[in-house]
Amino acid sequence: MSARVLLIDDDARLTDMLGDYLRRSGFQVDVAATLAAGRERLRQGGLDALLLDLMLPDGDGLELARELRADARLRRLPLLMLTARGEPIDRIVGLEIGADDYLPKPFEPRELLARLKALLRRATPESGSDDVLVFGRLEIDLGARQARLDGTPCELTGYQFELLVVLARSPGRVLSRDQIMDALQGHPLEAFDRSIDVHISRLRAVIEDDPKNPRRVLTVRGSGYVFARKQDD
Repeated sequence: MSARVLLIDDDARLTDMLGDYLRRSGFQVDVAATLAAGRERLRQGGLDALLLDLMLPDGDGLELARELRADARLRRLPLLMLTARGEPIDRIVGLEIGADDYLPKPFEPRELLARLKALLRRATPESGSDDVLVFGRLEIDLGARQARLDGTPCELTGYQFELLVVLARSPGRVLSRDQIMDALQGHPLEAFDRSIDVHISRLRAVIEDDPKNPRRVLTVRGSGYVFARKQDD
């Protein structure tokens, strides 16, 4: 069955063009022009991903992003933000709230399609995988696509979970940002794109006792990040 995507954007020309393009690419597409209509469609369920504009006639899309990440039923729904606000601070805020990816307008439909497919791949459980990576108090359940700390599920987006898996599968090895992006099958890093740093910060907030003094995900200045084994692993 093809994936069903909700597109929330009030630009009718864009939604018509993008909706047609995604349908020709095998997706089912629902469109909402306001936050209110988007919330109603989300309540109905059955969605595989959300494409969300930030500037909407009845509010800011960031409000809806916060609601999604606070809702246990929708927390793991892949979220790609679309916006004409392309300043780095806007991207950082969106990622910190819980967006999986961020695409500034104008964009090429092919790039959006590639990013959407990447998000859906990350959100799909690994077939037949029941492996659990254990590092002391931290468990990473690959089959369930869930990280647990002291048995309690961690609140991570699909992108952040996949980032954690990439790091945890190479404990003790320094990975550059480019290597991480390659492993995630994501888009190439832009010159000043710090999205990896934002997601690492979110990971630390969830799995570290003291995110400001991390012991698990360490920064290697000028090189990248390393998932460190601790003595109690």
